[in-house]
Amino acid sequence: MRKLTLAVITLLSLVLTGCFKDDDTPIVIEETTINNNNTGGGSEDTCPTIVKAGGIALNETWTNDNIYVLDRKVVVMDGVTLTIEPGTIIKGRAGQGSLSSALIVARGGNIQAVGTPEEPIIFTSESDNISCGETAGTNLDETNQGLWGGLLVMGYAPCSLSGDVEEVQIEGIPADDTFGLYGGTDPEDGSGIIKHVSIRHGGTLIGEGNEINGLTLGGVGRGTEIDHVEVVGNVDDGIEFFGGTVDASNLLVWGQGDDALDIDQAYSGTIDNAVIILGGNSDHALEIDGPEGSAVGSYTLQNVTMKGNLDTAGGEYADFRSNAMGANNNIYAFNFKESSDVEIDNDGVANNYNNGDLTLSNWEVALPTGVANVSDIFNNTSSVSAPNFGTEATAVTQGSQTTGADTSVFIWTYASETGALDF
Repeated sequence: MRKLTLAVITLLSLVLTGCFKDDDTPIVIEETTINNNNTGGGSEDTCPTIVKAGGIALNETWTNDNIYVLDRKVVVMDGVTLTIEPGTIIKGRAGQGSLSSALIVARGGNIQAVGTPEEPIIFTSESDNISCGETAGTNLDETNQGLWGGLLVMGYAPCSLSGDVEEVQIEGIPADDTFGLYGGTDPEDGSGIIKHVSIRHGGTLIGEGNEINGLTLGGVGRGTEIDHVEVVGNVDDGIEFFGGTVDASNLLVWGQGDDALDIDQAYSGTIDNAVIILGGNSDHALEIDGPEGSAVGSYTLQNVTMKGNLDTAGGEYADFRSNAMGANNNIYAFNFKESSDVEIDNDGVANNYNNGDLTLSNWEVALPTGVANVSDIFNNTSSVSAPNFGTEATAVTQGSQTTGADTSVFIWTYASETGALDF
């Protein structure tokens, strides 16, 4: 076992009051460097680890010649920009509840996480043996979930919230941590760029039934760029949109525990080109809710390929709930179970469908064994008749589809590297 040289470097020593209250102690912003620490599968012992804790109160850059470890919650504060170089690896430390690790961009904060296809930025667990210059370790796969928290971005864009309040606390962050607030009145709000980023093995439990999503977007505005993002092996949802207006493109979610793409609180952006691959304990590919307050909004979801999983207890195509409003266009689905369905689950959603506020267009489905007609996968459980539900869907043979995602743009992902996209 190689000898480690430990050098503690305090770059900033600010005590934050009224912000970090997870364990009722002040948080000191600090950075710890562990030299000659190789946690990866590579042969070189030259990749320092820098441990980050607390709030980031001054602009800084994380570079790809280090590994950054998140010790509990690390917050990009209002007015601060965190820049992450292509190829940088960020690892979350294990821990639940107040000890959960996560990177949080507070409202007014900015993240410039711009990777490349050759050098993606990777968020993963501290137990992952990936090291500098690598795109995957050797000891974890998509079934390893909940080993750290996730990436959360808060914004000032509008949301439809219960009671018509303007702002609310994001799920997964304790109520007295004000950096978890999101929502506002600025649809053009910008929180930075997240591009060619892979988020793996997250979803730490904060409380009973309350886990962190792989990527959480709370009230994020269209001034933010979300493009080429992969989430693998998260306990809760892959990517969840809590209101906001941000557009997101080229998304891949594989092996999540709950829903792959989750839309809430009158999210009003466009999601374009997405691949969903359900795992052994996944629930829905899509879970879509509508407004919670009087404000309304409508999303567009288009060019999506959804691969089911025959071994999961859940494994549904989609669930439209709570006054969902939006357009769902050019969807291809295959490898689902005979019992899997696309569900309208309340009267409000059925009425929205009948009124044209919720639409399904150009769906193609490779039917499971035992399903005779494509209309059989559509399930209206409300008390309101929705007579045309599912008429925009066509049965196809797997491989002959003419709709869905362009999967060729995901060659940079971990899913592609491990063969999960070979379909």
